[in-house]
Amino acid sequence: MSYELLSVVPWGRSLKEYKAMFKLTNEDIKKEIASFGDGPASFNSEMNKLKNNVTSFDPIYGFTKEQILNRIIETKEIVMKQTEENKENFIWTTIKNLEELEKMRMEAMYNFIDDFEKGKVEKRYITHELPNKTIFHDKHFDIGLSSHFLLLYSNLGLDFHIKSIDEMLRICNEVRIFPILDLNADESSLLKPIIEKYNKSYVVEIEKTNYIFQKDGDKMLTIRRIP
Repeated sequence: MSYELLSVVPWGRSLKEYKAMFKLTNEDIKKEIASFGDGPASFNSEMNKLKNNVTSFDPIYGFTKEQILNRIIETKEIVMKQTEENKENFIWTTIKNLEELEKMRMEAMYNFIDDFEKGKVEKRYITHELPNKTIFHDKHFDIGLSSHFLLLYSNLGLDFHIKSIDEMLRICNEVRIFPILDLNADESSLLKPIIEKYNKSYVVEIEKTNYIFQKDGDKMLTIRRIP
């Protein structure tokens, strides 16, 4: 397998956080959702328990439950140490402190681990790496989500991002990307060229969300098909 687990730092978020990050309404969560770069988030597991339909895509799903869990344990202290060293870059209101953050993230990731093998069998967790083409037909999903991946990793380049968004838009009627920052917590340098490209054929907006943890990290990019 060309994709190396050692290059991954797993970090999972919950359904509550996804709803806030992507402004998912009660109507939205009943739709067909494709979620890219989910990693060990509990979003899929929690949505499945509510009888809602989410298909998660991530290259780490090609590894075993044990391999992913071991990597979570290996990297947890690294992530927490980095967060502590950069505490001033976060807003500690919804999440009160480092201890609460660790508890939330670990609960989400253990929830994912418990669901992973069942979800793989049910084809809710798909091993896939953007910008490669998925197995789904055009407009299969209502909403496509990218949490803390697209725009964040601006070092992957504009071409990578455009090809990735093109594939998401092929299978989804609408794409939502959160946040619109890069790894330095600055507005992604890719944001404006991406808006310029898709403005020609889609409805493109920057929307303020209900989620704030990282400073200035309360906005998402939405790209919708023109009705």
